[in-house]
Amino acid sequence: MLIFSPQNLAFIAVPKTGTTAVEMALKGKADIIFTKRRKHVTAQRFHNRVAPFLKDEFGLEPERFAVIREPEEQIRSWYRYRAREARVKTEFSTTGVSFDQFVRDVISDDPPPHAGIGSQFAFLTSGKGEVLVHHLFAHEMPGQLWEFLDTRFGETIELKHKNVSPIVPAELEPATLRLLKQARAAEFDLHARVIDAAGHLVSAMP
Repeated sequence: MLIFSPQNLAFIAVPKTGTTAVEMALKGKADIIFTKRRKHVTAQRFHNRVAPFLKDEFGLEPERFAVIREPEEQIRSWYRYRAREARVKTEFSTTGVSFDQFVRDVISDDPPPHAGIGSQFAFLTSGKGEVLVHHLFAHEMPGQLWEFLDTRFGETIELKHKNVSPIVPAELEPATLRLLKQARAAEFDLHARVIDAAGHLVSAMP
């Protein structure tokens, strides 16, 4: 998570949505940087804990922005990330697990360690399903985010691909895709709303 006082912005880093590229491009301009285990602070935790602190201590009420990715592709990115050689000998590795099985594990009632990845919808919303970021961008339409950042920072922000996972086979059976869409219906719907908003969904805070 990054916080920028002059631009009145806070970046909520949703895992596997290109967050590393955004952070590498902007961290030199940030006033506050959350790293390591606190890098991926959820929107609800920010709303309940960080935002009140920033307002009380510094008089800051930054607009929050984040990126959402097509749900199947975001899960596929997790699968490839956990197939990295460095994780082969850990319980989080997807080595020897097909993508189809990984998805079924992810949406199961009790996901095994390698499939405990959470969801974008839960990361971005309140317990009532309210979107808790002011600006939500579609990963598939990066021009909207670039334009937004260029405008707010008053300069051209160059985003480069970072932390790219290795290419591994990751096919999904139609039946499993149907199960995924049922299990993650709210997440697919939220992503569709962002796409319908031309890649930039603006929301008021509850």
